[in-house]
Amino acid sequence: MTFQSILQELPEPEPQETREPPSYFVDLNLGQIVDLITAEFKDYALKPFYYTRLTDLDAIRYRQEVVKDLGDGTAMQAVRTFSEKMRVMRAYLDQAKQFHYYPHTVTRRFLAAVDTYSDAVESLARNLSASNAQSRGLCALREYLAQYIATESFRSLVAETGKLKTDLSAITYSLLMDEGSITVWNFNGEPDYSVAVEETFARFRRGPVGDHWAEVPKWSGMNHIEAQIQDRVALLHPETFRSLQAYRTGHADYLDKKIERFDREVQFYVAYLSYVANFRAAGLNFCQPILSRTSKAVLAKNTFDLALAAKLIHDKKSVIPNDFFLSDSERILVVSGPNQGGKTTFARTFGQLHYLASLGCPVPGKEAKLYLFDQLFTHFERAEDPTNLRGKLQDDLVRIRQILDRATPDSIIIMNEIFSSTTVKDAIYLSKKIIGRMSDLDLVGVCVTFLDELASLNEKTVSMVSTVDPNNPAVRTFKVERKPPDGLAYALAIAEKYHVTYNWIRERLKG
Repeated sequence: MTFQSILQELPEPEPQETREPPSYFVDLNLGQIVDLITAEFKDYALKPFYYTRLTDLDAIRYRQEVVKDLGDGTAMQAVRTFSEKMRVMRAYLDQAKQFHYYPHTVTRRFLAAVDTYSDAVESLARNLSASNAQSRGLCALREYLAQYIATESFRSLVAETGKLKTDLSAITYSLLMDEGSITVWNFNGEPDYSVAVEETFARFRRGPVGDHWAEVPKWSGMNHIEAQIQDRVALLHPETFRSLQAYRTGHADYLDKKIERFDREVQFYVAYLSYVANFRAAGLNFCQPILSRTSKAVLAKNTFDLALAAKLIHDKKSVIPNDFFLSDSERILVVSGPNQGGKTTFARTFGQLHYLASLGCPVPGKEAKLYLFDQLFTHFERAEDPTNLRGKLQDDLVRIRQILDRATPDSIIIMNEIFSSTTVKDAIYLSKKIIGRMSDLDLVGVCVTFLDELASLNEKTVSMVSTVDPNNPAVRTFKVERKPPDGLAYALAIAEKYHVTYNWIRERLKG
């Protein structure tokens, strides 16, 4: 195969990137997750890659293969070494732009950038050849690199770079500083006075001495005096500096477009796998999901909400994983239970898993079989918006109607606590209509509700309940289990609303 992109097999031209996140990112906390993944990779502008999901199973497998290869330390180290050298290359180019008014500095920085680039490409080719990479993406890249570094143009670039470095390193010169003037001339074998000084004071040495070498600061630019010295050196060695200028002009487009693209795109994997490593270090599982466009029998074992887990790990708290599955004709998980018991977190987890899987990424859990959707819709409770002149109930109905009008049998819908602003009777009536429409479409979905009546609405709905400690109903376990509702969800919601729950009453008795 011909290498084009490490993210997917694609023909030229390069596809357009999605610059804005999908609308459901806020509800599912995917925005927080992407922010954390890309926090240390801002230079690469990776967010558009996480905003653009894949719709083709083979394209997803292409990425999954690369992820598997990068799990091998050899391949990942090859990529990290390459990336670090490319960062150095860009730093040299930035320095050249910063000091554009010193032409000799520009050409010297350019030479350093090309030299670093050549080394980066050759080391990547060498290291990938030594790895056990089997993915289509890395195998195609390995083949492309082998062909690229064998081309006459690249070999000529390396040879010219090496000759110029040798010629420049051979230049020596002397400076005479006297009363505000500096004279530059060719070095003619003048003695090294540092050696003479050491020999003079050697007689006074008594045992080992400390190191008093001063640390030279990193290159931070060039002042006008240094620039003028450089100009004089160039006058003393005109042929070498003319060659340096011609080199920059002749190799202005030295950077191969596919290699440049790879340098950015591969960070999609590096950033995500670096993020995942934090969770694995905390003892949490990740797996490569199996996706299907035909089977809606989905499952996940020991899964969790990535955004919440990141906060819990930071606070040194435990992450409670959960399981779910849908089989045969089952399509909709109806999640009930007490408030603050993990219902909304469970719904977000379901959406996060399906979205991250559609990017070709590993997902939280020991095992996952998921559905490759065409569209994902969320309906989470929002504060009333006075600007649209609609009440909260009407606003909910308008939003849900828009979702159902656009949804197809291949879609996923996640609804969280809908119709909490109306009566129980009306909420049951409206919810049954909506779930009935979802069932007719035969789509996959999650519905978080305080209405137990929805859990057994038809053969496509499955009841899941957020549980409490059997010895103390006020203590949430944050486990969401597949079982019939216990009839207390709405009662607890009302008790919480009017401050007559166990905790509220206990607090008042203390007073």
